[in-house]
Amino acid sequence: MIRINNLTVEIEEKTILKNLDLHIPEGELHVLMGPNGSGKTSLLMTIVGYPQYKITSGTISMQGHDLLQLDMTQRARLGIGMAEQRPPSISGVTLEMLLDYQLNRHPGKRDEIVGLTRNIGMESFLKRSINEGLSGGEIKRSEILLLMSMQPLFAMLDEPDSGVDIESLETVASMLTTLFSPEDEFPAKRRTGLMITHSDRLLEKIHADKVHIMLDGRIICSGNPEIIMNKIADSGFESCRRCTGK
Repeated sequence: MIRINNLTVEIEEKTILKNLDLHIPEGELHVLMGPNGSGKTSLLMTIVGYPQYKITSGTISMQGHDLLQLDMTQRARLGIGMAEQRPPSISGVTLEMLLDYQLNRHPGKRDEIVGLTRNIGMESFLKRSINEGLSGGEIKRSEILLLMSMQPLFAMLDEPDSGVDIESLETVASMLTTLFSPEDEFPAKRRTGLMITHSDRLLEKIHADKVHIMLDGRIICSGNPEIIMNKIADSGFESCRRCTGK
């Protein structure tokens, strides 16, 4: 689904991603972990196509399409969707407007999304401007709901578990389980994804196929989620620095 080779990226003339390689097969959910400032969010922003992120070398492709030749809108229409860690408030644009726009493109999913909106307690926010006056947990639910209504082929999430309480975490986990659940018509197939998280709370509830550790703009380790999570919980990312030093 996603193939990134030898990617180097700058922002304001500072190199933030360095010769990075990442391959995500179709139907797999991969997780990015690493200390703050290691480049995780920058990688997602680069894949989405934020113009501030200048690619100085390397390639990014999705199902054979060269993403570097496409702007943000074209990448979204190709099937790339993202739930941001800190999405903006948009005065005058309501949650209902954006959901209607997406569901007009995916009419077969309207009943499912309408039911989900009710189940997660977001009906009362439909007429309100996007994210205005919402708590951290409500913003996360709104952002993931919009991502789900988009029906992306490749879904990215930047710390969907940050700033939420235990009750909201259960709701977020349930939504993500639905987002990455197998298709009814093809039980062995599910949506492809890339998710950033700092904790194992979410991974205890959602099946991930692989975890990647980022340090200093590079992916330095990839492997079994349970094994890597146990090591990080025991020794932190300092153990990763020692490992790369050897």
